[in-house]
Amino acid sequence: MKKIINRLLIIAFAFSTVISCKDPDNAIYDVFDGIEHGAILRTLERVSVNYNIFDLNSNFEIVIEEQDEEYGALLETVNVYVSYTDNADDGVDNSRAEVLLKTISVGEFTTSTNGLPTTRIASSFSESLAALGFTIGDGNYNGGDVFDFRLEVVLTDGRTFSADDASGSLQGSYFQSPYAYRAGILCIPDSPITGDYVVNMFDSYGDGWQGSAVICTIDGVEHSVYLADYWSTGLGPFSAGTDTITVPVGATTVVWSFVAGDYPSEVSFQIIGPNSGNIIGDFGPSPVEGELALNLCGE
Repeated sequence: MKKIINRLLIIAFAFSTVISCKDPDNAIYDVFDGIEHGAILRTLERVSVNYNIFDLNSNFEIVIEEQDEEYGALLETVNVYVSYTDNADDGVDNSRAEVLLKTISVGEFTTSTNGLPTTRIASSFSESLAALGFTIGDGNYNGGDVFDFRLEVVLTDGRTFSADDASGSLQGSYFQSPYAYRAGILCIPDSPITGDYVVNMFDSYGDGWQGSAVICTIDGVEHSVYLADYWSTGLGPFSAGTDTITVPVGATTVVWSFVAGDYPSEVSFQIIGPNSGNIIGDFGPSPVEGELALNLCGE
């Protein structure tokens, strides 16, 4: 029943969109009539979204485009904030509250191919650590911990917009405007750690992952695990399941990632290390798409 209702809603929305859009090329500026106009920061590219604990120069880096009701003319500044979450279960919490990392003025923006202000936002591992008061090498940060970056656009009329203003439509595949990004700390050794990685998977609704998957790319070959989709196969398990991905001896490159299907808010999973038997990654609900930050330091 859930599927039937959602399909009807999608069809109704698509139909209303077709008959109401007068200029598809400029629909980007006329999302919804009657909604207060403001500003969004659209993600054009996620250049690098994780840090390597062994490389202080590794970068978090994205490219954004600002859009407002005056086609970029209202932009004044973009503030970049950063916070830190300690995921280690060792009885000590080294998390850090949000601080202002940097402010980017309108003069630092260029013009995108869409004719709108665009800029590249980057912060090295060492820069982010310093902003939050860490001392390099003090042992208070580790693989598997995460940095959270939040953007805030400030307009010339004094209005501000940030993550609390980002509705589901703005966070979708076109606008990619969450105002918020997560950078994990990866432990990337000189060569892949081989063995059997166990993936424990859960779906809170109990109807499978519906297109979501955990992917391990070994030397360019993708190996995926997921909970079967009840609505497609009728064959379980749908609420919880376990699978194993083996990284063979001799592998040269290994990348773990997550791809979101329908209803990723129902999805969560854990990845268990091949040597320690510890949880090296705990994700969801609503895991962030892209490369996964695994704590391989203890493997």
